[in-house]
Amino acid sequence: MSDKRSFVYMALTLSLITIANRATNNMVTTTISPLSKYVFGFNNLMAGVIDALIFLTTLISTSFINPSLSSSTRRKVFIASNFAIMVLLLGFYFSTSVTVWAVTAAAGVAFGLIMPNLITSASLVDNRKQAERLLSLYSTSLSISLIVGPSIESYVLSRAGYKDVFLAFVPFSILGFILSWSVKFPETKKEVKGVGSLRNKGFISSVLSITTYNVPFAALTAFLTIYGIEVLDLPKSLAYFSYIPFFTTSFLTRLFMTIRQFESLRLPLLVSIIITVVGLTGMVFSPNYMIFIAFMALLGIPHGSIFPMSTIMIARATTTEERNAVNSYFLAYNNILFFVVPVAVGALSEVIGLGLSFLVLLIPVIASAIAFFVLFWNDEIISKRV
Repeated sequence: MSDKRSFVYMALTLSLITIANRATNNMVTTTISPLSKYVFGFNNLMAGVIDALIFLTTLISTSFINPSLSSSTRRKVFIASNFAIMVLLLGFYFSTSVTVWAVTAAAGVAFGLIMPNLITSASLVDNRKQAERLLSLYSTSLSISLIVGPSIESYVLSRAGYKDVFLAFVPFSILGFILSWSVKFPETKKEVKGVGSLRNKGFISSVLSITTYNVPFAALTAFLTIYGIEVLDLPKSLAYFSYIPFFTTSFLTRLFMTIRQFESLRLPLLVSIIITVVGLTGMVFSPNYMIFIAFMALLGIPHGSIFPMSTIMIARATTTEERNAVNSYFLAYNNILFFVVPVAVGALSEVIGLGLSFLVLLIPVIASAIAFFVLFWNDEIISKRV
């Protein structure tokens, strides 16, 4: 197979399995809170806790299990995890208020052994320009999945209940399992392991940059549907539909970044952070649903841009041997955010309400943005291609 055909095959496989896995992953993480609240009768705090549980177990598998495995073992575990997701979707459908905790925890472990390896696979081509384009394509595929998934869920919810949504995504899990056998893993036998990777500037810069967006996004993942139902008085299908314009602009942003790669990441990142502050504030103070949707669409721009820029920083600052460990710890950090933020917002919302709780999240957004630009404004990983 020629290099060009090999690249196209790798890109197509990676794109399809990313869409299948991320659509399923997003469905589970955004549906578990309303499922627990409206089917099992949990309050906001417990809904935040169970949403945090899936990210806690994902954190364990991404930060402790995945980085410790050899490349050949990771491949086997990756395939097994894709199979497990098929079974666990059925587990959610048949779950009770007691068993849903175990199913949620197991799903988190499985997703934690899938997603880091997809990012690493996207950066394994030797040509740096192709690697960055593949990372952008990977991010674009994430956004496609986040349009397709919520669209399917909104349709299902207009006709059935939250449990039925999990059945609707079984075909995605089947596709993910079939394609998992084709995903590329590093061939090196000298992969860097251990917490020494935490000192890598690619890890530090990516953590600071992703904090500027994933803090509010973690809250939106857990509570956007509940916010739409309780604050805006929307029916459940329309409340979930609010994700669609958000993920549509995210997709368009990532598609643009795939076609037109950025040499310097300075201005795109600065603009993305400003949009986050404006969009989150506007969303909370929206006087009606149409304006609310407009601000949700605006928030999709930094959602689309900041994640791929963070992964590009990692690719620019790491060797092939370092990349799996850094990507694993990067995703582990994201799962810490998605563990801590829903619990904090759920507890805070019981006192000051969801809207004001969202606004409090602007504090870590601004703080991490300042730290990032102080440390890396003149660094070559964001100022130019290396």
